[in-house]
Amino acid sequence: MHLGPNRTLRAAVIAISAVLATPVLPTLAPPAFARGAPDSFADLAERLLPAVVNISSSQLVTAHGGQGPDFPVFPPGSPFEQFFKDFMERNRPHGGGDQQPTPPRRAQSLGSGFIIDPSGIVVTNNHVIDGADEITVILHDNTSLKATLIGRDERSDIAVLQVHADHPLPSINFGDSDKERVGDWVLAIGNPFGLGGSVTAGIVSARGRNIEQGPYDNFIQTDAPINKGNSGGPLFNMDGDVIGINTAIYSPSGGSIGIGFAIPANMAKTVVDQLRKFGHARRGWLGVRIQQVTPDIAESLGLKDPSGAMVAGVNNDGPADKAKVQNGDIILKFNGQDVKEMRNLPRIVAETDIGKEVPIVVWRQGKEVTLSATVGEMPDDDQTKVASAAPSGKPEPPKPMELSGLGLKLSPITPDNRDKYQLGQDQKGVVITDVVPGTPAADKGLKAGDVIIEVQQEEVNSPAEVQDRVERVRKSSRKSVLMLVQTSDGLHWVPLSLAPNPRAPG
Repeated sequence: MHLGPNRTLRAAVIAISAVLATPVLPTLAPPAFARGAPDSFADLAERLLPAVVNISSSQLVTAHGGQGPDFPVFPPGSPFEQFFKDFMERNRPHGGGDQQPTPPRRAQSLGSGFIIDPSGIVVTNNHVIDGADEITVILHDNTSLKATLIGRDERSDIAVLQVHADHPLPSINFGDSDKERVGDWVLAIGNPFGLGGSVTAGIVSARGRNIEQGPYDNFIQTDAPINKGNSGGPLFNMDGDVIGINTAIYSPSGGSIGIGFAIPANMAKTVVDQLRKFGHARRGWLGVRIQQVTPDIAESLGLKDPSGAMVAGVNNDGPADKAKVQNGDIILKFNGQDVKEMRNLPRIVAETDIGKEVPIVVWRQGKEVTLSATVGEMPDDDQTKVASAAPSGKPEPPKPMELSGLGLKLSPITPDNRDKYQLGQDQKGVVITDVVPGTPAADKGLKAGDVIIEVQQEEVNSPAEVQDRVERVRKSSRKSVLMLVQTSDGLHWVPLSLAPNPRAPG
């Protein structure tokens, strides 16, 4: 049907108006749907409970010198505290040298564990059985079995026990803890306060938690109630796999406030396998001493982001030394894994197969350098011991000088300075003789007797050399200068601000 000109125009206007009147909705992300809580955990708990055990450990404690047994612990200032002190004093044997030691007594502790092999292999925390001379495993049916220690590892707080029964025991498996996400449901089973098998439920609250318990902290945080006695017990996912070993809680009162920590299963599996094979944990070792890369350090070295682990010492003949890792290198990647911060590196190295040749990417002299290292085995003795990284060279004899703007007074290392500041005979570098209060050096905690070994990753053997390196940095318009300093606590990289300090004395 043909429309006249006016009607055609009117129809077009109506069509345009309809389009303009149609609301234009923004493109939204699809809504997130949370899976509902299970109707009940009963079926899962019924299946898992038989493989979770209670662990009772005891040791013989002898009090020397007539001290007597410990009295109960009460809050500071409690009237009961003084009451029991007075009671113990009144009943303590007297007579000076004729005092007799209190008879030995048995101290007991309770914890949890779980069976991972029908032959009777039990996993728990090291602190549950530490120092014990007798360990008893109590099964879900109240059967008591004497346990022997296969191996334990203090650094990861894991221990493996062996019990023997006349029949195969119910067991459970480790799962893949890396697959668990924040918000996933979890189930904890253990022996809180010695009550026996108890089940609690919650979610994964966080991952990768560092609670300052050791160099390999990478805990799963959960709000499933965990109390004293739960240590060593399993944390399950909804498939019934162990994704963690309940190890610690944060609590001002000693009871659960919904902040518990579990060792991830993927870390525990490796340690447990090694304890079963060798009786001790075998960890990868690089042989370096490291420190955190701060924004000041990153800026002074031309590194865009303050990430990685800065090398502050290298063990002689260790894997890093053989790979030509240098003092002052910043390790950015190890075996293809990013080292986002200092504490990541020990865990990544420890989990690497011993004897494996791996690439290491370091930041050196303003650019990335790739090295190759063969991972060694961490020594049983102090693995953090680092050989002296002091450079060689003879100190020059210039007079003491002051570094203007930094608040440092420096002197060469002379026999008098060695005696005054108790420096080793092989100590090289430049000694700090005074630190001006309110200056950058004072802010960083430097003090008389500390020794500057390197400035901007270059060796220094005289105050003049330190001054020269600092002036070069000033001319390059950098905001801070980086120094390697030997203190009473060891070697540290210290960035000192070159900007005017308003607190500096005028």
